[in-house]
Amino acid sequence: MALIVSFGEIAGAIRELPPSCGPVRVVAVDGPGGSGKTTFAGRLAAALGAQVIHSDDFPVPWDEPPVAWFEQVEEQVLGPLAAGRPGGYRRYDWVRGVFTDWVDVPVAPALILEGVSTARRATPAALTVWVEVPGELRLARALARDGASYAAQWRDWTRAEEEWFAVDGTRARADLLLDGAAVPGEFVRLT
Repeated sequence: MALIVSFGEIAGAIRELPPSCGPVRVVAVDGPGGSGKTTFAGRLAAALGAQVIHSDDFPVPWDEPPVAWFEQVEEQVLGPLAAGRPGGYRRYDWVRGVFTDWVDVPVAPALILEGVSTARRATPAALTVWVEVPGELRLARALARDGASYAAQWRDWTRAEEEWFAVDGTRARADLLLDGAAVPGEFVRLT
C-alpha cells in the first residue's frame, strides 16, 4: 500500500530533531537530477517555514563531478551556521553565466539543502531525504527544462551522478526514501 507523505508531519518531526549544524537542523534533499527534489524541498520549506538552498544556485561545469559545488556551501553557509553565525552566498545565473544577487542565510531552526550530493556523508544533516524516479522520466524532465540540445550532457551527468551515489552510498543512508513520480505534487514513501 502506498503511503502519501504529509508535509506537515515531516515538518513536525524535523522540529523535534536535535540541531545538527550549530543551532540549525539541516535537512538534505538528495537524489538524481530530474527526480523531483526541488518540488519536494519547496513544499517542505512551506510547511516548515524554512529557507531552501539549491545546488542550482552554484556553478558546476558539465565536465566536473556533481559534488564540485558543495565546498562553497561548506565555507559560506554551513561553517558559519555551525559557529552560530549567519552565512550567505552569491546566487549563480546559469543562463548568463555570472554570479548575481546575494542570499542571506540566517541562523534559523531549520535549513533545507536541495540537490545532488547534499546528503553526502560529511553533511551535518538532522534528516536526509532521497527522491527518485525511473531514469527515462528523469531525462525527460531535464530535457523539458533545459532543452533537447543538452541530451548528451545529461547522459554524461547521469553517469557521473551514479558513480558519486555508488561511492557515497547516499540512498542506503537516507532517512526517508520517496518516489517522485507519483501524483504531481505528492510524494510516496518507498520505505
